[in-house]
Amino acid sequence: MSRLQLYFAPGTCALAVHIALTEAQAGHELLRVNFAEAQQRTPEYLAVNPKGRVPALVTEHGVLTETPALLLYVAQSFPDAGLAPLDNPFLLARMQEVNSYLCSTVHINHAHRPRASRWADEPEAIAGMQRKVAANMTENFQLIEKHYLQGPWVLGDTYSVADGYLYTVSTWLASDGVDIAQFPKVVAHRERLLQRPGVQQALATGA
Repeated sequence: MSRLQLYFAPGTCALAVHIALTEAQAGHELLRVNFAEAQQRTPEYLAVNPKGRVPALVTEHGVLTETPALLLYVAQSFPDAGLAPLDNPFLLARMQEVNSYLCSTVHINHAHRPRASRWADEPEAIAGMQRKVAANMTENFQLIEKHYLQGPWVLGDTYSVADGYLYTVSTWLASDGVDIAQFPKVVAHRERLLQRPGVQQALATGA
């Protein structure tokens, strides 16, 4: 497999993909997209990802986008890393269930704070959506705490790419006005994950 290229921006869910790549020991290049300068809207980047978002992963077969898809691609491309229960249909589906929830519900609720202008133009409407973010994120993580952390990892005793994704999303809680301390299982999960060498390697790059 040729060297992979990961387009990322700091503080985004691209971190979950970077963690997966480092844990898989997959050769890859990091390419930063400067959101402050609207680089994601330049013709050059839109040629890579017409959505103007990150992450985007350039593979030998083409470009992939959307975090759950990239995570599964890494896990399947590097099976020896053991980043997904590829031989267990139920656990694999559960992993995708969690990844889908993080992508389609939790991430969207978070985005209503920094990206509220995607959904409304009126200042009062934007402010109203932003006021709901803390409550919505709290509700999401109450569900995660109760239903999706039944063991040391999201899949119980089985580590998977869903754990790096959950960690990434949990780092947004403070900026959303949510105290992570009210979720002891999430806190313990974060501390456990930070002990993994691959995670430490990914975080050391500042990506």
